[in-house]
Amino acid sequence: MLCAALSVVALLGLAGGCTAPHDAVTQMLQCLEGSADTDEPPNPSILLALNLAGAGKSSGCKQLLQELKETAVKRAPKDMTSGELALYTLALLSSCQSPQQVEALGHTVDLLHWLQKRTDEEVAYLEVEDTPQTTFYQLGLDVLALCLEGTGSYEVAAVMLAKEVLSPRNGLSVDTRAMATLALTCAHGQLATAGFDELRELLRDAVTTTANAFLDEQEQGNGLIGNIYSTGLALQALTATAEFYAPREWNCSQAFSAVLHHHFQQPTAIAQVLPALLGQTYLDAAGVDCAAAGTVQPLAQGGKDRADQASPLITVYYSVVNKLRGAHFNYTTQVHVPAGSVLLAVLQAAQEQDPTHFSFQTKATSWGAMVVSINGLAASTTDKTYWQLLSGSNALEQGIDAYKPQDEEHIQAIYSTY
Repeated sequence: MLCAALSVVALLGLAGGCTAPHDAVTQMLQCLEGSADTDEPPNPSILLALNLAGAGKSSGCKQLLQELKETAVKRAPKDMTSGELALYTLALLSSCQSPQQVEALGHTVDLLHWLQKRTDEEVAYLEVEDTPQTTFYQLGLDVLALCLEGTGSYEVAAVMLAKEVLSPRNGLSVDTRAMATLALTCAHGQLATAGFDELRELLRDAVTTTANAFLDEQEQGNGLIGNIYSTGLALQALTATAEFYAPREWNCSQAFSAVLHHHFQQPTAIAQVLPALLGQTYLDAAGVDCAAAGTVQPLAQGGKDRADQASPLITVYYSVVNKLRGAHFNYTTQVHVPAGSVLLAVLQAAQEQDPTHFSFQTKATSWGAMVVSINGLAASTTDKTYWQLLSGSNALEQGIDAYKPQDEEHIQAIYSTY
């Protein structure tokens, strides 16, 4: 579900500190609560953010928690990745629920057992292939969840993660470095006992390196670190690592100002940035005071997206390109859609015009619909392939159900590797 766009807020109160304006926080909370009460697949990021914001007693949170439990019981032993298991674990911890005994639908599942198993598989694969079975982002989530729960083994994974962060060839995204920083900060704190001095020094070096790099990137990006969608997790990382970049100081007011000028539409993006605006991070998931959690007012029904109202038609050029696997192809078409339509409408129009070349399939994710197959060619985690969407030569920062092409814009879907 897409939330109503947030209005630009007055930022006068940010000049002397790092307190987010009350109106902006309230809108974000209402948006998250409204997105929790939908028919979409349950999103653990939303529950985690609402709990960290102290809104865990809302009816939306209770419903979402139950849906997450039911999904965990059904999927944990079957097809959940380590990262999904880790995020579910964080959401449960923030709800003061034990991830080791998740009960729903007359069944019980131990999420920690499956998380440990899948993390061990990630580590074994990484040792052999020098690349994770999924992604380093998921490995960071694994380490963080196991560390906060305190009952699993994550030291080897933490070492691998720290070495990758420090590697000059890493090329890790901002999101991945931020998640790794949160995970390694947790591990550094939990291993503060005799016998772990060398390991803690490695973790400290990795966290210090990334935190200082984020400060540099924020200065160069006028408040943003990477792009608007990666900045939320980076702000969480900087919130949690002040001791590692001291005596440098974080210009958090600049970062908050940049974030609050953006019109967020995706609940997952809000769920990542909101904790930092409230001085919280995913590291606080295990310390939520559930008894004191309050509620937020239900999301007011505002104006609907106007893409479905009478609008002038725009022309969008759309290309699908594969120069990577099997029989190569490069097809281009032009479609006409109402102004204000999201990219998904463009893909649907192209498919209706020419299903032979422009057929596509999507998968629901916490970030919205993701294209997983075009023209019969599917993305593959085994081959590390995916469909990259670009406007001209620039990669899109929003998904197909959020990005709105302009008239005469050229959208490309290119089969790529990561």
